[in-house]
Amino acid sequence: MALFCRRAGIDDSTPHTLGRCRQLFSHRPYPWHSVLVGCLIAFGSIPPVHAASIASPQPATGWQDKPVVHAERFMAVTAHPLATRTAEDVLANGGTAVDAAVAVQMVLNLVEPQSSGIGGGAFMLYWDAVARRLYALDGRETAPAAADADYFRDANGATLEWREAMLGGRAVGIPGTLHLLHTAHDLFGEKSWAGLFEPAIALATSGFTVSPRLAQSIAGAADRGLRQFSAARAYFFDANGTPLKVGFTLKNPAFADTLRKIAQEGIAPFYRGAIASRLLKTLENTSELPALMTREDLAQYQTILRPPVCAPYRGYSVCGMGPPSSGALTVGQILGLVERFDLPNMGPNPHSIHLILEASRLAFADRARYMADSDFVPVPVVGLLDSGYLARRSRMIHVESSIGEAPAGTPPGALTANATVYQPESAGTSHLSIIDGLGNIVSMTTTIESGFGSRLMTDGFLLNNELTDFAFVGERDGLEVANRVEGGKRPRSSMAPTIVFNSHGEPVLVTGSPGGSRIICYVAQSLVGVLDWGMSPQQAVSMPHFCNRNGTTDLEPAEATAQLNASLQGLGHKTQVRDLNSGLHLIQVLAGGQLLSGVDPRREGLAAGD
Repeated sequence: MALFCRRAGIDDSTPHTLGRCRQLFSHRPYPWHSVLVGCLIAFGSIPPVHAASIASPQPATGWQDKPVVHAERFMAVTAHPLATRTAEDVLANGGTAVDAAVAVQMVLNLVEPQSSGIGGGAFMLYWDAVARRLYALDGRETAPAAADADYFRDANGATLEWREAMLGGRAVGIPGTLHLLHTAHDLFGEKSWAGLFEPAIALATSGFTVSPRLAQSIAGAADRGLRQFSAARAYFFDANGTPLKVGFTLKNPAFADTLRKIAQEGIAPFYRGAIASRLLKTLENTSELPALMTREDLAQYQTILRPPVCAPYRGYSVCGMGPPSSGALTVGQILGLVERFDLPNMGPNPHSIHLILEASRLAFADRARYMADSDFVPVPVVGLLDSGYLARRSRMIHVESSIGEAPAGTPPGALTANATVYQPESAGTSHLSIIDGLGNIVSMTTTIESGFGSRLMTDGFLLNNELTDFAFVGERDGLEVANRVEGGKRPRSSMAPTIVFNSHGEPVLVTGSPGGSRIICYVAQSLVGVLDWGMSPQQAVSMPHFCNRNGTTDLEPAEATAQLNASLQGLGHKTQVRDLNSGLHLIQVLAGGQLLSGVDPRREGLAAGD
């Protein structure tokens, strides 16, 4: 079955063997007409023509066809060529996947500052190939201890609008990315910590070339708060206040100094020392919704080892991050809800896309009600993925019509009734997929929330605005909201770093994406593309996107979108055609151990390997 063009110029790779992986440790107890099929052929083979984003300061940068990389020993796929080449060098010199991830994140912080960095948070899946164990590391940003139900209220007691709250200190959560990387390096690194900072230090000192995506992002965010904070204005604009242009050589000596200090002294200066002091001073000095973060909040931050969440799908095991991420649970629910339908034989057509969208409605309804930080609220993880529960929910999916807005279900083990609240999420995020020479794997999604985060800078890096991922109201209709603000709590995330295993417990696919809450749609779609529709990784990431978060169905612009749109509207979908700017980065492990890349053509990413 080859409904999609061979963008990469290669044959599809057939998924091999079936199975599931084991959770290896725990954190704590607890048919359409042929003309329509033909339309979808075009839908999959024509690069989308992207519209300018109105809502996001991270605009699409056009379509860039990506070369497919084959490798035998190791591979890295990241969001920027300089980051990927850095990973390639680390891996070629015997570094582990975690070593490469540390070096990559520091370079990404510099060359893609709008998306991630040490001022933000991250989730990492790590597959230890020797021990055959899967680890899930939670480096999510955390609310300060003083945060309470009134955290996002103004002086008059009115709940802030999301766009009001996203700028300035109040939105900044205690950063976790650096702590996560240091923890992972202690556990799984081989190269010297200090040496992994050298590529980013060199680039920050000598300068790097502003890319089209960075230039467009600066221009897009200029009038959305980026100009109003002095440090960001001085760094991202010229003396006349004009956004930096493509090709400008940008140096960041302050960040170079920060990296030197962390390289030499570890993470203590960031969480308890001079960098921490300046970070807090930056928060104190902003007049825009001052933060409540304290020195104690920073000093007490910890990376948490969580139990991975694995969902069965057609014999595979799809593993990812559990709470406070909703990624693995919601992706797992979508897959479980469509498993009774014969998607492999249906192929990518309006019929099968409708079924996936309906499953997404149901999964997002449960997400909004139940998913949050499980250290603060009981999340029925097992119940949400229970096969009987998903089978009952799946019967709500009608082949010939949409159910419209879906209600939340009552999964086994749901101990409390929660109010349903849908919260906006921005797409300032990045994903990296890495496999080293020993077969160890990192799937890591890293973020500062919206593009350029809070717009606050200190010591050469941006601070996140991740706390806007909390629900701004603590209760509704007399029921508590699971994702309400609480001191020390981690806001719900949609980040979905994913590793898929076969029946022998061997990894066969590594994936993940930025994209706010649409991450879940992008990741689920890429999995269906490879596992059900026999696509190569490159075909799967190049497929035009479709997404429903229990409301309007979003469709990515493409040549056949009008016909797909008409078909879905005929089934009762309310639709909109809009830019869906993902950043999927896939690695497929083929039957003989060879590695095959998939790099999202919507961004500037690159794959490299040997």
